[in-house]
Amino acid sequence: MRISTRSQVDPFIVMDVMQAAAAAEAEGRHIIHMEVGQPGTGAPKGASTALTAAMEQGALGYTVALGLPALRQRIARMYGEWYNVDLDPNRVVITSGSSGGFILTFTSLFDTGDRVGIGAPGYPSYRQILKALDLAPVDLPTSLDNRLQPVPADFAGMDLQGLLVASPGNPTGTMLDHAAMSALIDATKAQGASFISDEIYHGIEYEKKAVTALEITDDVYVINSFSKYFSMTGWRVGWMVVPEDHVRVVERIAQNMFICAPHASQAAALAAMDCIDELEANMDVYRANRAMMITGLREAGFTRFAPPDGAFYVYADVSELTDDSRALARDILDNAGVAVTPGLDFDPVRGHHWLRFSYARSTQDIAEGLGRLKTYMAAR
Repeated sequence: MRISTRSQVDPFIVMDVMQAAAAAEAEGRHIIHMEVGQPGTGAPKGASTALTAAMEQGALGYTVALGLPALRQRIARMYGEWYNVDLDPNRVVITSGSSGGFILTFTSLFDTGDRVGIGAPGYPSYRQILKALDLAPVDLPTSLDNRLQPVPADFAGMDLQGLLVASPGNPTGTMLDHAAMSALIDATKAQGASFISDEIYHGIEYEKKAVTALEITDDVYVINSFSKYFSMTGWRVGWMVVPEDHVRVVERIAQNMFICAPHASQAAALAAMDCIDELEANMDVYRANRAMMITGLREAGFTRFAPPDGAFYVYADVSELTDDSRALARDILDNAGVAVTPGLDFDPVRGHHWLRFSYARSTQDIAEGLGRLKTYMAAR
């Protein structure tokens, strides 16, 4: 049978790294995982308890397409608690992870061939989802001088129909402050383009709170998820906040594409939002890991990176070591037993000079991995 041209998306390289690491583990090797952007912790205990109770109460069938009203209301309340933003819960849409949110966002905002700017380096699935929807991703090369975040000059005169930013970013962990976010929103609006803010790593911040685009304007799409701060990656539940006059547009698409996000995951997510002590204990681990990673990478010889403001990644320039980050990542796996992600996932043009190191796992694992990296680099 014929295969569509828009299905020709690139592979997610980190998944290939995970497969290679799994193969090494199957051979009996002990691999330290610094490739995976996944918390080493599971869902909060309160989430599991709430799901058990919900299952005992009856069948978990379809919810309405926009999601459980109680969960939408609790998310809206969180915006008041975290950002002092008064958010109407009717603008909150529960999604099948942030991935479902991106599909709904791109489908509701853009027509075939529309050009959407994304900062490079950036989360690779942005580019591939846009391609699969017959849209045109436009990479905006960022610089270390701007902490690997886009600035208005990066897309001046480019005739974009949309701009997508992430703060904290993946793979960089860097954030936009209020002034920088405002400048991007204003520049996007001046082009008549739509602004999308990926806020999936909010809650995982270290020295200051991340800025939500909703602090600046209601005329944006915000996407978030329970995968990172709430440690619920496999539950596939997230949310988006859209302008009031877009709610029905998104609802119609969600009804047909997804019916609803998983009812079980929504019930668990609602309970997870109140498991603050457990979630903050996870943050204590990330803080310790971040400090250890910044020091340990520099001691090993990986010195060119912007220290992360949030998330759990360090994105390091390794151009002095290699012109092929994929080959270097494979060599590190083979000879040090540490799985890391080549930058080509995040920046197809410049990524051959970069590696991403994740510190989402246990502190013991991060310490062991850094020790192995020091030994590896000393032997080069």
